Amino acid sequence: MTNNPWLANYPSDVPKQLPPVAFANLPELLRNSASQYQKQTAFTQVMPNGMNGSLTYAAVDQMSDLFAAYLREELGLAAGDRVAVQIPNCLSFPIVAFGIFKAGCVLVNTNPLYTANEMIHQFSDSGAKTLVIIDMFADRLPTVLANTSIENVVTVKISEFFPTVVGGVIRGVQKFWSKTLPKIEVKHTKFSATLKLGKAKYSADKVSAYTTGVKLESLAALQYTGGTTGVSKGAMLSHGNLVANTLQMIAHCGSGMRAGKETVLTALPLYHVFAFTVNLLGFYYNGARNILIPTPRPPSNLRRAFDNYKITWLSGVNTLFNALLNERWFQDAPPKYLHASAAGGMALQASVANRWRELTGTPIVEGYGLTESSPVLTFNLLTGLAKDGTVGIPVPSTELKCVDANGKEVPVGEPGEIIARGPQIMLGYWQRPDETAKTLQDGWLHTGDVAFMDSDGYFTIVDRTHDMILVNGFNVYPNEIEEQVAAVPGVLEVGVIGVPDERTGERVQAYIKATVPAPSEDDVIAYCRTNLAAYKIPQEIFFVDDLPKSPIGKILRRALRDEATASKSAKFDASKGA
Repeated sequence: MTNNPWLANYPSDVPKQLPPVAFANLPELLRNSASQYQKQTAFTQVMPNGMNGSLTYAAVDQMSDLFAAYLREELGLAAGDRVAVQIPNCLSFPIVAFGIFKAGCVLVNTNPLYTANEMIHQFSDSGAKTLVIIDMFADRLPTVLANTSIENVVTVKISEFFPTVVGGVIRGVQKFWSKTLPKIEVKHTKFSATLKLGKAKYSADKVSAYTTGVKLESLAALQYTGGTTGVSKGAMLSHGNLVANTLQMIAHCGSGMRAGKETVLTALPLYHVFAFTVNLLGFYYNGARNILIPTPRPPSNLRRAFDNYKITWLSGVNTLFNALLNERWFQDAPPKYLHASAAGGMALQASVANRWRELTGTPIVEGYGLTESSPVLTFNLLTGLAKDGTVGIPVPSTELKCVDANGKEVPVGEPGEIIARGPQIMLGYWQRPDETAKTLQDGWLHTGDVAFMDSDGYFTIVDRTHDMILVNGFNVYPNEIEEQVAAVPGVLEVGVIGVPDERTGERVQAYIKATVPAPSEDDVIAYCRTNLAAYKIPQEIFFVDDLPKSPIGKILRRALRDEATASKSAKFDASKGA
């Protein structure tokens, strides 16, 4: 790696290579942190009205041991068995996830909002035997259980581990006011009962023995993704992948992340790989207090967390930062203790980054990664040179290069597909050797993303290869257009796609969510004419009430394209696209 230009830009507090990993598996890393920070608060769950509950590092460590004993002793699961987890950000999440790892089992992270059909696909594909699910969505279970190999169901309540009175109030509201607790019509075990059953059969020696055969190369999690082909499949992330990426992320922050002193706000869902590795594993390893938000929508759900806790770190996507910037309460009282923010998952627009810095007076750094890379590949530096518009430089022990269609590295400054290698790269796709062979070649992960590297080794993402628009033979990248449209006063969010056109091959369409009053179509076009080549200017602009988004808030261009294709018109119904 001596010829990689980014190495010259590593500050003195960021190592060029990770030292040899000191942990045999994830449970060893988790126990190390629990021992070091046992009396400190590890997690605090905050509801929109400010009601909250907390757990210390010691409590999380002890209860995850009990859950591991439940899985192995009570349910009879074996090492390598898959356990699906379908719960939002809550105090139960780390106990369940860590318990699965300690049991030597494999975690299958699942979106709680999935439909029955989506659940059936993921559970059948993974072969999961046990499901841990939030009780609010248990009405889907009769259909799901009849069509999968799920044998055991554990139900979790959102107020688990809250003080008795507070938890009772939340439960009462769910039952009698919001009516969000359906009758559970399948055999199940309440999460609180699993800990009691695990305790009855627990011994430290037993729990320790569960992972004697679990090594860094052992499978830890199946993280489902569309990958580079759009087909839903499970990325196989090993203990070594997740341990390495956790340590890489911490190392790359240098002295900008203080051990045992940070308070991170986790609004992104923990079942998504970004928050799972960065927020859950990374900040737990570093001794932080993690403020869990069950849902960040609407953004006012975050207000009490900012009001009541000294938030020093925030991770998010462009849409989250933009949404907060447009909240009056956030504008009137920016977070006083914020130290830094990390953006990923989608392009961070310059207009949003600049407004964030102006309002909060703190840095916001952008990074890049994929589910297949656990996920972090690059990040801008906190204690060194950060370049706006780029996703930074590779984290320690990681190599990236941009290649052409023949796999040949392109010159500096020219766009090409990013390929990457490092200890965080997945083992492959679960039971899909053909897909694995397409994506992993000679030790390199082919990302499907187009970027260019500058002479300092900083990477700038151009776009996904499948999102590229071809207008009269010219390559047009939606990110570039969205960046300009987002800068128009009154534009809150924008999604850009290409649609078939008999004359030009494809034409550019933009969908805008705007303020009231909204900018006019002429305003947007005029701004684009000043800042974009003529062939990049949107030919059609549509103002919509909302844009379809992924669970982490990433605008789904695929849904925009699907709706436009299905309707054979440019009219977009956001409710269908979402």
